[in-house]
Amino acid sequence: MSSASANAPSTANARLAAAGLTATTILLLTAGLSMLQPLSTDLYLSTLPGIATYFNASVASVQSTLWMFIAVFGIWQLIAGPLSDRFGRYPIVVAGAFTYCAASLLAAIAPSLEVLVVGRVLQAVGACTCLVGARGFVRDLYSPTEGARMIANAATIMSLAPLIGPLIGATLYVRFGWRSSFAVLATFSLLLAVLATLKLRETNTRRNPSALRLAPMLRTYASVARSRAFRAYTLSAAATYASLFAFLSGSSFVFINVLGQTPTIYALSFATMVVGYLIGTVICRRLLAMHGIQRTVCAGASLQAAAGVTMAALALGGIHVPIAIGAPMFFIGLSHGLMQPPVQSGAIAPFPHSAGAAAALLGFVMMLVATFVGIWIGVSYNATVYPLTLTICACGLASAAIAFTLVRKDGDIAAHG
Repeated sequence: MSSASANAPSTANARLAAAGLTATTILLLTAGLSMLQPLSTDLYLSTLPGIATYFNASVASVQSTLWMFIAVFGIWQLIAGPLSDRFGRYPIVVAGAFTYCAASLLAAIAPSLEVLVVGRVLQAVGACTCLVGARGFVRDLYSPTEGARMIANAATIMSLAPLIGPLIGATLYVRFGWRSSFAVLATFSLLLAVLATLKLRETNTRRNPSALRLAPMLRTYASVARSRAFRAYTLSAAATYASLFAFLSGSSFVFINVLGQTPTIYALSFATMVVGYLIGTVICRRLLAMHGIQRTVCAGASLQAAAGVTMAALALGGIHVPIAIGAPMFFIGLSHGLMQPPVQSGAIAPFPHSAGAAAALLGFVMMLVATFVGIWIGVSYNATVYPLTLTICACGLASAAIAFTLVRKDGDIAAHG
């Protein structure tokens, strides 16, 4: 291990002390703020068929509440990133958390599907702002490798959201109706907003006064996009997230409408994927310490591709039962836990002076790809398992191809550590 790597923890501790923060505060609030995005989807996945019935809407229309959230989430990162670089991490995180709370209340009382979509759009703005700010805190305080470990630690805690979210959502739906999920989201985000206001401190000591000017902003994004390391890790992040989002978009309709499972059974099946993700984040920390970022990404992509091919083979072989989808998704969840911390850290690491913009462009590409995957899952739904399983397989193969070409060739970020 290099001396730079060995000195990383002490350097991080010095930065934390200078900012008046602790590692525990950053860990817990990063995890909590990052939870808003998965909770925004996972908590109400089980209710999607019920929302379709309530508003007498088509499957594709109701799924728009999902992919519209992701689309706006991705686009807003292009604005939230420069906001973070210009004004600092603290004010945008606090504003984002309060915005999310208000949006959740609007969704909870929505009289129509159109108003629900508006609430979801505003939720995306708030959740996105919080996530970009949280990533900025980590980049300000930690080296690339330590940042990847911090993200992995936060992801382990954050995995509670998709683990218990569908179960809580299914229970709330059965007992109180679909609106109760948004009431819970409003309460949780209000708590986060108050804690962020009281506990966080500013860490962006090198604010960019021209970050919001259009020409410099475009130059910054162009500079980020020209980085081969950024492109490699961003495409890798998009491919692994695409398979996950394909499952998020279509699994409730496949499990409940096609395979005849109850919302509670679907939520339990969903939880198996999340358990895999949780295990993956734990293994990720060990692999990063032993093998570094590039090899960890390649290992995760290999597992993702193998699981996707297995799922497609079972579907094409006529095995249409929940475990034929749930078991491979366990390993896809595990691969996602292995890959997301290092690819996020690897994409942002080369840009200490524009970490917010780099995080924003990373998120934009991830969400743009996920949006197209979500739209495809909605329009291709034909009351069979094939569109879902074959799409997940394709994403896994793409992930492996990117990891073993671009990441292996251009992913060395040791110079940025």
